[in-house]
Amino acid sequence: MKKTVKVVAAIIENDMNEILCALRSPNMSIPNMWEFPGGKVEEGEDLYAAVVREIDEEMDCKVVAQELFNEHTHEYAAFIINLIAIKCKVVEGTPIRSEHSKLIWLKRENLTSLKWAPADIPAVEQLIKEK
Repeated sequence: MKKTVKVVAAIIENDMNEILCALRSPNMSIPNMWEFPGGKVEEGEDLYAAVVREIDEEMDCKVVAQELFNEHTHEYAAFIINLIAIKCKVVEGTPIRSEHSKLIWLKRENLTSLKWAPADIPAVEQLIKEK
């Protein structure tokens, strides 16, 4: 039986209505695909606290979790991911990459130009429809 992993992803929008996109590094699982930054929810951890912690750890900036945006379960070959996308706002610092190969800001209408990790695609599609 495959393990199900609960993961939070931050949908971070800047003042120019661009969304933060992160490229998974070659040594990560699901390598060289784009995702919304975030990570695993720890045992007993609140979803909003998890996304704030993950962005602080991964991108060295502070965000405020605003609202649940999208939830999707996707089955990969080795595991099942329950991905919960949460809209966030940067309140301190600027996101910097540490684990990812690249970070870029993209307008909603350009999000489909990237090769997204399959679990992130429903949130991408919802973002494009939103505005």
